[in-house]
Amino acid sequence: MRQQVAGALGSDVGEPLGVAVSGGSDSVGLLTLLNEWRLDGGPELRAVTVDHGLRPEAAKEARAVARLCDGWHIPHTTLEWQGWSGTGNLPDAARRARYGMMAAWATKAGVPSIAVAHTADDQAETFLMRLARSSGLDGLSAMAPRWQQGGVTFLRPVLGVTRDELRSLLRARGVGWFDDPTNADPAYERVRARQVLQALAPLGIEAETLGDVARNLADARRYIEAQVALAAQDVARIEAGDVLIDRSKLSELDPEIARRLLQQAILWISGAEYPPRGPALKRVMRGIDAGDSATLHGCRFLIRAETLRITREAQAVAGLTARPGEVWDGRWRLSGPAMEGAIVAALGENGLKHCPDRQNSALPAASLRASPAVWQGQTLVSAPLAELENGWSVELVRRENHDFAALISH
Repeated sequence: MRQQVAGALGSDVGEPLGVAVSGGSDSVGLLTLLNEWRLDGGPELRAVTVDHGLRPEAAKEARAVARLCDGWHIPHTTLEWQGWSGTGNLPDAARRARYGMMAAWATKAGVPSIAVAHTADDQAETFLMRLARSSGLDGLSAMAPRWQQGGVTFLRPVLGVTRDELRSLLRARGVGWFDDPTNADPAYERVRARQVLQALAPLGIEAETLGDVARNLADARRYIEAQVALAAQDVARIEAGDVLIDRSKLSELDPEIARRLLQQAILWISGAEYPPRGPALKRVMRGIDAGDSATLHGCRFLIRAETLRITREAQAVAGLTARPGEVWDGRWRLSGPAMEGAIVAALGENGLKHCPDRQNSALPAASLRASPAVWQGQTLVSAPLAELENGWSVELVRRENHDFAALISH
């Protein structure tokens, strides 16, 4: 099992390697395997526990994890979340907070990657939950073995290991764990999925079975994504942050390839975590065929005779600010002379009026209104994309997990 985990992480895993440990059997099992690998020449480890503050037992469990790590000479940090408002989707809010806090911790601690203990059981439970939502190929495909967040790589090295296998390992090593009572509460969707999985076992539908199905679907998804990449290279190009697509070539693509191509462009421009809903995107696609401009998911679709231009919607960035040198709207960085009180914000209609050379820009007015500019109070200082530089420069930076530009250049 240790060799399986080491192989899943790969030879290029950064050091020190972070490991998320809640105190449950999955994460303690992962920590045990990684520690044995460390003692046999593997990477140094840094453990992190997030106390969500939602159960009185959580603090005690975090202290127990700290003691275990201390005994194994593994540095350990507990992060405390106090951001729950009491409303909304608690599991989703806790998940977002957990990964955000761990990414921030890793960046500060110089930890390039963090291993998390998603198992074959988690894979199967997720498959069932998404099946209940009528998910398509993307939703039913296997969990990604790695992903980026906040500049940190998160890794899932035990996706091929079951929960029972990890518990058997811990029993053999004499290592204890904590059982979270919420993992038996049917009020949670994942618990209900776990119960359904147990009921399906007599039919031979087990975690390993659904994991195989998910991986088969992931293979099909990768093939389709490769076709999307080929299509993107042929029909699309980037112009100052906008995506330009040849309309005639787009119309000749398979509808699913065309849909995914537009979806990727939308995600890259908007920075949204999730793509637009299928019916909404299909309406826009019908409008493109008919020559109708539209807005969707923080993007504008501008129709020209031969070209579809996808740009940022000005309303989506109204009020969004950053300091010079920081990334604005997830894609733009403006740099220039030191200037007290300067901020980066959208150019807008008012700013566009103060750009006398804007006609020299390759971008239309709709794109320029949503472009980054430097302001000092109500005074426009610079709008590089609108040909008003004043010593400032603009850089289009890579958007994490949504790099459409790289898709085109492959």
